[in-house]
Amino acid sequence: MIKQMHLAAQYLAAAGISFLDKKADDSHTNLGFDIKNGCLSTHVLSDQGDQLCLSYERFALEWTSNKGTTTFELDGAMHSEVLSWLTETSKAQLNKTYHYEFHYDLPYAIDDNFTFSLSDSDQLGALKALRVMAQLVLQNIDEHYNLKASIRVWPHHFDSGIYSALPDSDVTVGLGLAIPDTVCDKYYLYSAGYKNGEKIATSAFPALALGTWKSGDFVGAVLNAEALTVQEGVAFFEATIKQLKNNL
Repeated sequence: MIKQMHLAAQYLAAAGISFLDKKADDSHTNLGFDIKNGCLSTHVLSDQGDQLCLSYERFALEWTSNKGTTTFELDGAMHSEVLSWLTETSKAQLNKTYHYEFHYDLPYAIDDNFTFSLSDSDQLGALKALRVMAQLVLQNIDEHYNLKASIRVWPHHFDSGIYSALPDSDVTVGLGLAIPDTVCDKYYLYSAGYKNGEKIATSAFPALALGTWKSGDFVGAVLNAEALTVQEGVAFFEATIKQLKNNL
């Protein structure tokens, strides 16, 4: 289900690329996550409130606007059928053409015959719970440190994260939830610091009560996010931020 949700999120990213002005940092492609309805969503695509959403709860794409909601269920749908629906719907809603094209590579291949399947609803529910946990943790950190940062899901790496300068500090932090990759084979929280655009080396930092400092391709701290509570996630980020500020 991780692969399927990652691939399905690309339909939203492609909508941002198709219908929004390009941003230098690619933020036109990133997504929001709504805790209440369990949906990923694009930025607003028009003055009529158009957005393309991906529901964890219904395993479906949803096109919402001031006019209402149109739903396309993914279970059993082929990639070619999804693209046909998106082409027709975007033409009807925006009178614009949807393009499924990217400027980045994904770890998965997809062709017209790729078929989505709700093979494990329990796992899909667990993936939603991880997004909810991460959103709550990052909201807490954002408020505690007065970062005023946007919490966004970046479709390329499919991480929920924030990147923000710390007030009254020359340190910038990148914090979030990442999917399994070469850094960790489980969903994990990550915390990294930067000063003057350079990574802050962490090899000499004291050990963390929760999580581990890493050096190498990724320089920062990681913590297995599975079965993690919001309080534990907040404690992890607070401890790493303290060290990043005080151990330069």
